[in-house]
Amino acid sequence: MVDDLFYIKKYNEAYIQVIGSNKGIEKELSDHFQFTVPGHKFMPAYKRGVWDGKIRLYNTTTNLIYSGLFNHIKDFCEKRSYSLDYDYSDFTETNFSKQEALEFIKTLDLPFQPRDYQLDTFVTCIRSSRNLVLSPTASGKSFIIYLLAQYYNLKTLIITPTTGLVHQLADDFKTYGYKDEIHKIYSGKDKETDCLFSITTWQSIFKLSKDWFHQFDLVIVDEAHLAKSNSITKIMTNLTQCKYRFGFTGTLDGAQTSAMVLTGLFGPIHKVISTSKLIEDKHLAEFKIKCIVLHYKDENKQLLKNATYQEELDFLVSNKKRNSFIQKLIYSLSGNTLILFQFIEKHGDVLVELVRKETDRPVYYIHGGVDGTYRNDVRALIEEQNNAIIIASAATFSTGINIKNLKNIIFASPSKSRIRTLQSIGRVLRKSETKTEAELFDIADNLSLKKKKNYTLLHFLERLKIYQQEQFPYKIYNVDLKE
Repeated sequence: MVDDLFYIKKYNEAYIQVIGSNKGIEKELSDHFQFTVPGHKFMPAYKRGVWDGKIRLYNTTTNLIYSGLFNHIKDFCEKRSYSLDYDYSDFTETNFSKQEALEFIKTLDLPFQPRDYQLDTFVTCIRSSRNLVLSPTASGKSFIIYLLAQYYNLKTLIITPTTGLVHQLADDFKTYGYKDEIHKIYSGKDKETDCLFSITTWQSIFKLSKDWFHQFDLVIVDEAHLAKSNSITKIMTNLTQCKYRFGFTGTLDGAQTSAMVLTGLFGPIHKVISTSKLIEDKHLAEFKIKCIVLHYKDENKQLLKNATYQEELDFLVSNKKRNSFIQKLIYSLSGNTLILFQFIEKHGDVLVELVRKETDRPVYYIHGGVDGTYRNDVRALIEEQNNAIIIASAATFSTGINIKNLKNIIFASPSKSRIRTLQSIGRVLRKSETKTEAELFDIADNLSLKKKKNYTLLHFLERLKIYQQEQFPYKIYNVDLKE
């Protein structure tokens, strides 16, 4: 065998096998695809000493690695002048022109024509057979998913994170003109069907046997950043006979590990368009952010100077003046308003009771314990209303829910997550016939003592960085809660 040579062969649709001419370069490849997990020191396995906090994507025993990392392995070899041998027929792109795409789209009798960037994304996906698609809110993600499903016309599994999105995506397909039955899989629903398209939550299928997954030729995962979880990873690696695979997400969290894992599971990253460009081109509502920094008494700051993060959160969500401020802010806003919170009993229940006290406006309360069908019904109701209040847990409403007629969004609970922040903003960016502009009210809390900044204020500063990176206009307002 030639020195410093890698041979790649297709193992199945989930993995490729990468065999080196010696163990030394295999170890080098393993080290290259090895990452430390952010926050690993707080994880039970690390604390027990049974895991070193690292993810190794290349297995030196089996020589297996995720198929989507093929191009990364090529780059690895090129930079080190290593030889690479593989069967080109297993790794070549499909010939598919934009003209062919347009001819196919004509056959669908769509209610509207795709935008240029949607067409480009569709063509890219067909050529590649697998992609991780970065598609921001209102860029037409569900429409691109529909085009792919219709083009392949194969037994298709579409995976979403919530029951609400199962219903929403099925409704979107009907809007685009799909007339056949779509099988929906979630808690209590049958897993077996003869339907061509099945839409499911990942929670409903991740424990199923590998044999069940063999029926699918096309898989599409909505909000694919959740593939960081072991459950989604297990699903994707169980789809060993599924050739066509696409992941869609509005954003990645910036961590190298998750981006590399997602690329391995779904394929090369394709960025559809930026949110700022969608706003500039008038596809999204004009958007501005009002950052409201609440300032507290010195005695509160002293009380919390050595508090843990959880103790600080408990103080904030139970603070009567803070909740009263949120109540008055909600009342001052016209148009449909979404308030996102983190804790149900400690905060959501309190806000709902407080807000319902002094308003005749419809108030809807959404959290994980609310039936998915009801959530979908609320979404439809709000589209027909102009002054509703929706108090929702961030876990259920920050991701994917499509309500065009939302005008305002309030961040009532602190977060520094890039994914959650951008996904939450996405809830309010869509335009409607009656809405062309939208506002975010980002509530931050200053409990800093001298030079020591409190946890949630630091999280707010992280959100400011996100706004700057995304080119969102924002202004900071200081509000005194000392009285």
